[in-house]
Amino acid sequence: MAQPRLFMTFSREEIYTNLETRIHYLHSFIDFSSKDIEALIGGAKYVKALIPAVVNIVYKKLLQYDITARAFTTRSTSFEGPMDVRLTEDSPHIQHRKMFMRAYLNKLCSDPSRMEFWEYLDKVGMMHVGLGRAHPLHVEYIHLGMTLALIQDIMNEAILSHPRLALPRKIAIIKALNKVIWIQNDLLAKWQVKDADEFRNDDDEIVIEKEGYVNGVKILRTDDDGSSGE
Repeated sequence: MAQPRLFMTFSREEIYTNLETRIHYLHSFIDFSSKDIEALIGGAKYVKALIPAVVNIVYKKLLQYDITARAFTTRSTSFEGPMDVRLTEDSPHIQHRKMFMRAYLNKLCSDPSRMEFWEYLDKVGMMHVGLGRAHPLHVEYIHLGMTLALIQDIMNEAILSHPRLALPRKIAIIKALNKVIWIQNDLLAKWQVKDADEFRNDDDEIVIEKEGYVNGVKILRTDDDGSSGE
């Protein structure tokens, strides 16, 4: 007689209402383990060396399309009115945003064994639906997902092409980084999609904090620590 199947058990409600449970489920499902953490931390210097070029490529791409460029002037990708066509990669506002993207990508190379790491990635999702900022920002999910895909593509190619890294090391770094990026993708979708709306608590207080802060603690290092990011 066949033995009854043993399932790993997760509460559906907890996955949607408790970030730690959600992260545990995601880690379990995609086998994000101590090996990935080790590979990510050990390979951080190689990934960080790519960040300035990655940021420049990403912003060049974002400014090629009116629908993504308008978010930098209107703070919404759904706004269809006139926009400032003078915006360039050298505009002060774009330079400011580049600074925060560099800090964000550096954060991806920090220690994912700490819950603070995942709390920040969740907050990135929250901030793009108009919450938690003094000046709300609304960016639709399609643009966020494509930006992550572009970042992933650039980094994968650069790491695979690295002349001094052995192939097993390249594979380990790419696997770890891709898992983090896909968890970030889930945490973006979490704030955008309508799954499990029955568990949503509209009475939860959303605290407005400066960019780069979680629970009042500054966790991003930027070129200008005095900047608010708002």
